[in-house]
Amino acid sequence: MFRILNLRRSLHQILPRHHHHPQQNPTNPNSHPLKTLISSSSTTQSPKNPELTRPFCSSTSSSSSLSSSSSSDAELRKYLGYFALLLGCGVATYYAFPLPENAKHKKARLFRYAPLPDDLHTVSNWSGTHEVQTRVFLQPETLQELESFVKDANEKKQKIRPVGSGLSPNGIGLTRAGMVNLALMDKILEVDKEKKTVKVEAGIRVQQLVDGIKDYGLTLQNFASIREQQIGGIVQVGAHGTGARLPPIDEQVISMKLVTPAKGTIEVSKEKDPELFYLARCGLGGLGVVAEVTLQCVERQELVEHTVVSNMKEIKKNHKKLLSENKHVKYLYIPYTDTVVVVRCNTVTKWKGPPKFKPKYSKDEAIQHVRDLYRESLKKYRGEVTAAKSPDNNEPDINELSFTELRDKLLALDPLNNDHVIKVNQAEAEFWRKSEGYRVGWSDEILGFDCGGQQWVSETCFPAGTLAKPSMKDLEFIEEVMQLIEKEGIPAPAPIEQRWSACSKSPMSPASSQAEDAIFSWVGIIMYLPTMDARQRKEITDEFFHYRHLTQTQLWDQYCAYEHWAKIEVPKDKEELAALQSRLRKRFPVDAYNKARRELDPNRILSNRMLEKLFPMSDTI
Repeated sequence: MFRILNLRRSLHQILPRHHHHPQQNPTNPNSHPLKTLISSSSTTQSPKNPELTRPFCSSTSSSSSLSSSSSSDAELRKYLGYFALLLGCGVATYYAFPLPENAKHKKARLFRYAPLPDDLHTVSNWSGTHEVQTRVFLQPETLQELESFVKDANEKKQKIRPVGSGLSPNGIGLTRAGMVNLALMDKILEVDKEKKTVKVEAGIRVQQLVDGIKDYGLTLQNFASIREQQIGGIVQVGAHGTGARLPPIDEQVISMKLVTPAKGTIEVSKEKDPELFYLARCGLGGLGVVAEVTLQCVERQELVEHTVVSNMKEIKKNHKKLLSENKHVKYLYIPYTDTVVVVRCNTVTKWKGPPKFKPKYSKDEAIQHVRDLYRESLKKYRGEVTAAKSPDNNEPDINELSFTELRDKLLALDPLNNDHVIKVNQAEAEFWRKSEGYRVGWSDEILGFDCGGQQWVSETCFPAGTLAKPSMKDLEFIEEVMQLIEKEGIPAPAPIEQRWSACSKSPMSPASSQAEDAIFSWVGIIMYLPTMDARQRKEITDEFFHYRHLTQTQLWDQYCAYEHWAKIEVPKDKEELAALQSRLRKRFPVDAYNKARRELDPNRILSNRMLEKLFPMSDTI
């Protein structure tokens, strides 16, 4: 501010000098320097007014010009000095307070650090890959309250998209316009021990339900990897467990209560409106808010899990037997190795009991080489990378970390360095070799799987023949994925997980089929997000979508593979989106689904951008 005041004083000192220009008439009130200059310019050509013509050479003019020139040079030098001073201050500030290394990769966000309004809810999915902020986030506690919310929203045409626990990698339940969550509607309403059925509110989590019915000697027929899903959400997206004889989880639903915007609360079942029932079982939350669900359960039984390390050659020999003779089975492939981890689970029979087996290695011995690799890698990267990748002084003792936590930390050191990822994969293969053995427990304990930290996942489902006659397409698919990874040098971490299910009668399920004995294979490729650094997460995201795009263009059509509804992503490119819409129409009854949406939710209050893009309608709002 001081410099600006000095500058203004200097300008005032200059201006009076111009007012006393020799050619200006001080007695003329209209004689302004600018007007004098214009008048002089306009009369130079006129020989009739010699007094107004500026002389080219005279002693008076020369003396005045020299004086003016000297003054102008002094002022110019002064302002050049100011400019040099400002420039020097800027350079000094830049080098004294350098920007963080990742600053240029971050997008500018207005009011990023402004406090959020009290009524603004931030909702993100478990992987942190999708996030929205909304002022409309409803959490009813009763069916009557839910009905009131839906009715009011429909009258106002206010979106209230149903959202569950937010575990879906693609954030299928999210929308900025508004959401409704049933987490407070989580009660077990009725248990029929003889029929082995249970009626629950849709907001109950899987683990809550399992714990609540175990005293009745009941449990769910199958499980997904994570137990935190709400029942309404896990059913609506067509989630599944593993076992070629066991269907996806929507097949466990025998009736359900939907709160719809246009028709109020309706109950559908196999006997009552079966067409809508099968469509709504895997309805993606677009046909109504699932309020209550009645599930077919099974007797609670102990399982014995057997984990063994094999290879592709051996798998091909025993594949049919493994699928048909085991209640649950899955394969975990380790890229850049020939390792295939086979995990199979079966009921512990009373007469036989759990197997007697003594493992070769303790849990501590099985993981020790992974700890050693982490220590070695840490030493290497401490000297080769910036301090941003150095370990935190407050990080826990690595001896207390699980294998998946160690894997995340290893990958975080250099997640896109192919050589580094290969070393981590090799360490994982060795970990599984030392972890071979048996484990006995209840089904909800055994069938869970530690998936690791935040991640990108693309899971596809495709037909694999029948249980009596597997097509072997499932193993061919994996072989091509492995070849693609090595050919393209993709830094693909482990595992690539392969599971199986029987078919579903829900037409919107990726495993839908009219053939009773059809089986489907589910294959998931993955990339972890082991860091919160924005630049690094973006680089991993870009690499993952490159990886996914390669599998899509080279394999999906060949194997009739379609993505899991909780993992599908909407393309930004118009041509790619049109191709996806056309592809979905070939596999799913899109017209029937859209017709039901028009009848039950004409104002599309339960929809979001994803549904509108995947299943466009001519009158889309």
